[in-house]
Amino acid sequence: MTYKKKNSDISKERLEMNVSSKKVKEQDREDKKKDAKNIILSIQNASYRYSDADEDDYALKNVSFDFESGKIYAIRGRSGTGKTTLLSLISGLERCTEGEIVFNGKSLKEMNLDKYRNSDIGIVFQSYNLLPFMTASENIILSMDANGLKIKNKKEKAIELMEKVGLKEAYKDRKVLRLSGGEQQRVAIARSLSYNPKMIIADEPTGNLDKQTETEILEIFKKLAHEENKCVIIVTHSQNVCDAVDVVYDLKKVQER
Repeated sequence: MTYKKKNSDISKERLEMNVSSKKVKEQDREDKKKDAKNIILSIQNASYRYSDADEDDYALKNVSFDFESGKIYAIRGRSGTGKTTLLSLISGLERCTEGEIVFNGKSLKEMNLDKYRNSDIGIVFQSYNLLPFMTASENIILSMDANGLKIKNKKEKAIELMEKVGLKEAYKDRKVLRLSGGEQQRVAIARSLSYNPKMIIADEPTGNLDKQTETEILEIFKKLAHEENKCVIIVTHSQNVCDAVDVVYDLKKVQER
């Protein structure tokens, strides 16, 4: 027996399909809005050519990456792929030759870059960049002073930041030269947090550390992203780092693209 659908049944099915399709489209729009809301940094077709380079000799060419708050990222690439150049562009030390970098919806070209570096982003270096003749807490307090922070008890705040990165109060008066590599990197991370930036940029932060210490440092970065809603960007060669982050972006040499 052949069953023939009534016109009313067909109309009802079409209506349900249209409603379902509309809901999917609305959900897609909401998801896109949510993603756009979370994006704190957007690199849009960024290219960079040194001033003394040939016209077609780019250190970085047409790079586009998006970074969200609450996530930890790795930028991976062999030597010569432009990782250091990209960090210089993100931190506002260099300007894009072409394209642009947008932070919180505003192009870096339109921003006060000194204020951007001193309040919006924290930078962590492979070689720590601490002052060796000062104590751990003094290095952190120096960062507060440099950024003009008005805090009643800066030493107490420095101790709080040290404890956040796994250093006990006993370390506060210890000279940097008496600290291990992992301890120095913890102080460097605490220093970068002294003005509560929205984004942390780390240049090979575990490059000088053993695997165990590397894992411990990565746990600090993950907590900053996942529990404090910061965007953490790590430039690295380490597969251990890439395995631990939320998103990995690969850079290739310009001629390989």
